[in-house]
Amino acid sequence: MPSPTAFRFPKPATVKTAEALRQRFAESGHPLPVDDLPQPNVLASPIPAGPGLPKPIGNRWAILPMEGWDGTGDGRPTDLVRRRWQRFGQSGAKLIWGGEAVAVRPDGRANPHQLVLSEANLPEIESLRTGLAASHRERHGTDRDLLVGLQLTHSGRFARPNDKTRLEPRIAYRHPLLDARFGITDDRAMLTDSEVDDLIADMVAAAVRARRAGFDFVDLKHCHGYLGHEFLSAVTRPGRYGGSFANRTRFLTHLVAGIRRDAPGLAIGVRLSLFDSLPYQKGPDGTGVPMTWSGRYVHAFGANPENPLEADLGEPFAFLQLLEDLGIRLVCLTAASPYYNPHLQRPAMTPPSDGYLPPEDPLVGVARQIEAVAQAKARFPNLIMVGSAYTYLQEWLPHVASAQVAAGRVDSVGLGRMVLSYPDLPADVLAGRPLQRRQVCRTFSECTTGPRNGLVSGCFPLDDFYKNHLDAARLKA
Repeated sequence: MPSPTAFRFPKPATVKTAEALRQRFAESGHPLPVDDLPQPNVLASPIPAGPGLPKPIGNRWAILPMEGWDGTGDGRPTDLVRRRWQRFGQSGAKLIWGGEAVAVRPDGRANPHQLVLSEANLPEIESLRTGLAASHRERHGTDRDLLVGLQLTHSGRFARPNDKTRLEPRIAYRHPLLDARFGITDDRAMLTDSEVDDLIADMVAAAVRARRAGFDFVDLKHCHGYLGHEFLSAVTRPGRYGGSFANRTRFLTHLVAGIRRDAPGLAIGVRLSLFDSLPYQKGPDGTGVPMTWSGRYVHAFGANPENPLEADLGEPFAFLQLLEDLGIRLVCLTAASPYYNPHLQRPAMTPPSDGYLPPEDPLVGVARQIEAVAQAKARFPNLIMVGSAYTYLQEWLPHVASAQVAAGRVDSVGLGRMVLSYPDLPADVLAGRPLQRRQVCRTFSECTTGPRNGLVSGCFPLDDFYKNHLDAARLKA
């Protein structure tokens, strides 16, 4: 549970009316629309099939991909993973963005129990999709308008494939701040161009497997400091995959070409960190402070090099234009990284055990992401955009979600941590039922603290199943 020192900003529960929330957004410099009451008809409206979208999406709720820590040592799903996916299907959301992060090969795992999309594991990965679809049909009648993807990843700098306590990084370039922070002292961790070529071939092969397993699309992950995202800021990398914008996006363009060649008909999506900043660290009082840097900072994709604490969407918009030119319409937008500036990526009042207290009102972090997505949607109306960072809004999430969709500021609202504690939220909102307040995620961050300490993934405070799990006592300790 959070300590009293965590609550240095007004909690969402102190907001009693939609007008009061609108006022708080306005006072923060981010005036967002908020519905007085959620509009189920808006959130129930379908997204029609078309180029880049193989079938309709039945409503405006999406389940965001999360990293699991509860697979087997060889990357197969366990009963805990199957339970999570079945609950995704029961949720009522009609877009499953990636299910969860699945490594394309063993050295790309962020932890020794992450799923791996190998040939040997393919039948069990397929069973996750079929189980999800079956639970969706049982609860909601049809899966003809349910779009299910699989997120393909290599964790790059943050890979821990063999030991949860030991990084075994593979990096796109030598980073002047993150290398020292994560113990990289020489070039051995840096992928050569030929190794990148080999990884692209492995990712294409994984996409072929995903198509055989019946997934509607694959997400080529470019977010949160993982390898695909790191290539986008590889300004100082020599060779074919660094330097110019064309070189820094070559990883993506070669991936797309390979998938179109070997897995025709498989749709492609991209989850992108739309902006980034300097890395943060814990200050003397536990509050996050940016790491010290002087001069131009070119190592954050979507940040102003002259002031890296300020977003600059110039290159991210060029990246979105590239996606549109490649015929990719499915885009899920997030921000920054959980490893070095989590208050920007997943706003919360309480940090995980290895984090820092928020340096700003988390409501500002929510609004910043929502506004950035709205700017992107206005610029690229033909892209189907999924928004993130809504969980901190708690009871007000449906009010803000329906207002954003109604205003055309986003196409689909993504749920991450919220769905671990409250998988029925989409169905309850669509049916006009009141929220089950006891299940609303309060962003205590224990779903992150647990895995960071080698425990399984789950909501220990609010999900009765995990309250009674053996890891609950270890987490409490």
